[in-house]
Amino acid sequence: MLAAYLGGCTNIGPTTIPRDRFDYNSAISDSWKEQTLLNVVRLRYSDMPLFVEVASVVSGYSLESSVSLGLAEQDVAGSVNNLGAASGTGTYTDRPTITYAPITGSDFTASFMSPIPPDVILFLVQTGWPADTILNLTLDSINGLKSRKFSVYEGRAGDPGFYELVNIIREIQRAGAVGLQVREDDDDNRETLLIIHRSAIDPAREEITARLRDLLGLSLDDVEISVEYGYFPTQQGELAMITRSMLDVLFQLAFDVSVPRQHVDEGRTLLSLHVNDRHESPMSIHYSESAPADAFVSVKYGDYWYYIDDRDFDSKRIFTVVMLLMSLMESGDKTGLPLVTIPAS
Repeated sequence: MLAAYLGGCTNIGPTTIPRDRFDYNSAISDSWKEQTLLNVVRLRYSDMPLFVEVASVVSGYSLESSVSLGLAEQDVAGSVNNLGAASGTGTYTDRPTITYAPITGSDFTASFMSPIPPDVILFLVQTGWPADTILNLTLDSINGLKSRKFSVYEGRAGDPGFYELVNIIREIQRAGAVGLQVREDDDDNRETLLIIHRSAIDPAREEITARLRDLLGLSLDDVEISVEYGYFPTQQGELAMITRSMLDVLFQLAFDVSVPRQHVDEGRTLLSLHVNDRHESPMSIHYSESAPADAFVSVKYGDYWYYIDDRDFDSKRIFTVVMLLMSLMESGDKTGLPLVTIPAS
């Protein structure tokens, strides 16, 4: 018994790592997805979004054990009797400490109200995320060409040239002909350049780059395109972007949430304000009266469940991009994943 207790004490730390590491990873990931979807639904109902991050997880284990042995020898009427007794006790304690931190004030402004930097958007494209998905989601306009946009009482149809431009950039991306470069001068000022490698494009499809230059107002000599934040370019060979904030991204997706007609009739929310253009909603969020059986993520708001179907790959991809952007926009010293500390002794 003593050997068993001592053996368990020496191995309690390492043996818990595989279990805890993945259990906490799954729990934090699932709760993060549910919180994001819940805030999208809240915005659909003009409710206040609130984000609470898991700042740290400290999981401590303790194993206490004790063993007592007793032996007595007694001579009764010339005979010898051996009497022995043994007892043991053990206590196992799992006491995790989880710290939550609401994102408010300046952190909220920096993470959710500030426009997404154009270089962050383009670097996502550079790493292989579909350009049409990223640009449709994050851009309000590019060189004066506007995307579709929803507001509380009215919507704006996107310019046809915007979607044509996005599709061309996607084609160039598939050909492996788009790249990024960051320059820094002696004063540590950074400049992001979008580079179109014409040699990587099939000569038979040269009309693609020609149309790209026409839409952006570029000349044949513009090989390196400077990327800036703004409505219109201020000089030749410049790409001006107005990017959305994370709160605006979530607000745009909120209008793609399907809601019960009863809630519209009762004035709890408005009808989906689909603008008059040919471009479909990027993400489908459904509702049901009971918990969905096959959902990628689901939350309950009021009396209904809202969810993304696990078989809807496009919606899942967009939702993942949104969460990735939220991670990239985190401010301060609380960047990255929550710290998980598990003492191993």
